[in-house]
Amino acid sequence: MDHSLPLDILHWSMAALPLALLLIMLVVFRWSGGTSGWIAAAIAAAIAYFLYEAPLDNMAVGVGKGLWEALFILLVVWTALFLYHSSKKAGAFEVIREDIEDYSQNYLFLVLAFGWVFSSFLQGVAGFGVPIAVVAPLLIGIGVKPVAAVVIPLIGHLWANMFGTVGVGWIATINAVEIENITATLFYTTLMLWAVNLLSGLSIAFIYAGWQGIKDGFLLIITISIIHGGGQMIVAMFSPELSAFIPAAIAMAALILFARTKKYGEKSKSDEKTKIMQDPEDREETEEERPDISIHKAFMPYYVLTVLTVVALGVPAISNFLDQVEFGPPFPETETGYGFTEEGTAEYSPISLTHPAIYILLGAIFGVIWYKRLGLYDSGYGKEIWDGVKGNALGASLAIAGFLTMTEVMGASGQITVLALGIGTVANPPVYLALANFIGLIGSFMTSSNTSSNVVFAPLHGSVANAMDGLSLPQAIAAQSTGGAIGNAIAPSNIILATSTAGIQDKIADVYKQTLIFTLIAALMVSGISLIIYFLV
Repeated sequence: MDHSLPLDILHWSMAALPLALLLIMLVVFRWSGGTSGWIAAAIAAAIAYFLYEAPLDNMAVGVGKGLWEALFILLVVWTALFLYHSSKKAGAFEVIREDIEDYSQNYLFLVLAFGWVFSSFLQGVAGFGVPIAVVAPLLIGIGVKPVAAVVIPLIGHLWANMFGTVGVGWIATINAVEIENITATLFYTTLMLWAVNLLSGLSIAFIYAGWQGIKDGFLLIITISIIHGGGQMIVAMFSPELSAFIPAAIAMAALILFARTKKYGEKSKSDEKTKIMQDPEDREETEEERPDISIHKAFMPYYVLTVLTVVALGVPAISNFLDQVEFGPPFPETETGYGFTEEGTAEYSPISLTHPAIYILLGAIFGVIWYKRLGLYDSGYGKEIWDGVKGNALGASLAIAGFLTMTEVMGASGQITVLALGIGTVANPPVYLALANFIGLIGSFMTSSNTSSNVVFAPLHGSVANAMDGLSLPQAIAAQSTGGAIGNAIAPSNIILATSTAGIQDKIADVYKQTLIFTLIAALMVSGISLIIYFLV
């Protein structure tokens, strides 16, 4: 990488400034995502122009790329909101909430089943925010308070980020940097992700009912974690692309067996102590009359969504065929005064027929037709659904566009590169490995994508490994990838997506308070694992 970027404390701290201010605006000042995102983008642009010698055409390309990346995510947001409001208008969530007790009256089990196991399954095949957009409304539908309903899938799906979406994160990583020891990289990565998976299950149980939740859910959590984490470790050695999907599917099947046991089929002490479930009296005041349909009929659009996604994205022959039809805008090469360049491309970050928004949209359209055929809509239903989508989508669109514009401006000007290389200049191998997952976390926080984080930072780890004696690239990539997965819990775009589909865009700060704690604990845990591996291997 040829450039003369200054790796000093001034440039490093100023590169970190937009990210720090973004968090402060969202969490401390509780400003809206749109206001916070565009202020942060403006600050990043000012730093790029005055301190990083980025010309106006450089920043224009960054803005263009940011808006295109925002569109990629917003397609999921808009279609997910359409699915949610069309289901809500039909009263489907009322049916799901009431009839779910036929399967289990243990709500700790149900919260883990939806928020951890089902969200992981969706991440295994779809990704791109689908687990959050789909599961948060479902958790609200079974009576979970909205903030908790957002936090739980944000935490629950993380472990499947790297190898989910049919391995897109892994494929992008090995294309971005040359790794000689692939087997070791897979082993270290899946080991760290297994630890994150276990922590996620325990954390969700703790959110539900504190230590009582962990006690009551321990057998389920350990079993599912062995299936998830152990399964991913084994399958990754043969097929990394399926190493999240296959264990997640097996775990879904295992839930059926657990639901038939007395322990997880009946109410537990946790259900009596939980503080995240809405009071039945409160729910009854806001509920409309329950439609006279079965839970399977209410859930039918989600069945259709799941089947379409598994077939289109999980069958290689079909996904490869659909990937042939794609479109992405061209962008020219850019260069700053420091000689930092980003190559031009004829088709940037193309959107293809495998984009998950297509399948969410098809599920939502099916849902409207299905619910109308069942007689669940009254006159004017179309306007009510549209008003609901529009009301949630506007704020989310402004926010996500601002976040990703900030990210791309920082990337084009070299600020992201300085953040990563600055750490490398002051660290020895064990310290660097302990911090590598934080680099991945920062990348995911900025881009709302584990894949994008690895594409940006994996080559930098490769450069540092070549220059630093004793630094293992497989260990650095494993830590980077795991940190990138963890960072999805605090990625602004993901949180905007989740709060929008849950209808609580004014509660962003409350969501951050919980996901930030989890993220810090998980990152410190991964740093510890990285150090243990370094000193033992």
